[in-house]
Amino acid sequence: MSRVKKKWLTVLAGLVLLVTVAFVAFLLDYYRADETAVLALKSDHVTVNKTAYGWFLDGPSEDTALIFYPGARVEETAYAPLLHRLAENGMDVCLLKMPFRLASFDADRAGSVMQEYDYAHWYVGGHSLGGAIAANFAVGHGQELDGVILLAAYPSKPLDQKMTEILLYGSEDKILNRKRLEEGKAFAPAYFVEHVISGGNHAQFGNYGAQRGDGEASVSAEEQQRETVEVILRTLMEKP
Repeated sequence: MSRVKKKWLTVLAGLVLLVTVAFVAFLLDYYRADETAVLALKSDHVTVNKTAYGWFLDGPSEDTALIFYPGARVEETAYAPLLHRLAENGMDVCLLKMPFRLASFDADRAGSVMQEYDYAHWYVGGHSLGGAIAANFAVGHGQELDGVILLAAYPSKPLDQKMTEILLYGSEDKILNRKRLEEGKAFAPAYFVEHVISGGNHAQFGNYGAQRGDGEASVSAEEQQRETVEVILRTLMEKP
């Protein structure tokens, strides 16, 4: 082997190593669930079970469930407090664990989850990028779903007009793209509810601490999540 070839092979090996190290560092740099989230994974009035797809939070509901896509680079269990509260008050939840903590790597996961249960009413939803992925899934499954629940997220394609869309975001959210949020309203179904949480921000839908670039909330994560659940359940009750 010539010196030139050896030199290029050495350079190539170095580049592969550099990319590998950078990728591993990227995977390890994510937002982790806090202690409150860990405690919310314990069963009480809601039975919490770990599953092949993530977590199942089984409350009193017998006919309605939500499949939840977590935000990008966020540990899925960070959403346990919010979803535990939702399940406790009448909407069971299937919380997805995504490859590399990015919902885009398994965007159609909700389809296989729906086959595992016998609910009459299905909703998909999620936070941030997870919400956008959930909305895209809903576009192709309008006949199987009752609606979408988007937390600091928006659809990029028209949703089935028979569906319900619930959109929630915080007034202090500095991460959400407001221009695209407004554009996304053109894709909303006829029954569309938008709710702004006064004092809420981007990160407090979950329990994973402050998020880079976000605004400072003037309400607690518990308050933001309580209001979120109240709006979701009230909207579904009032739906004609």
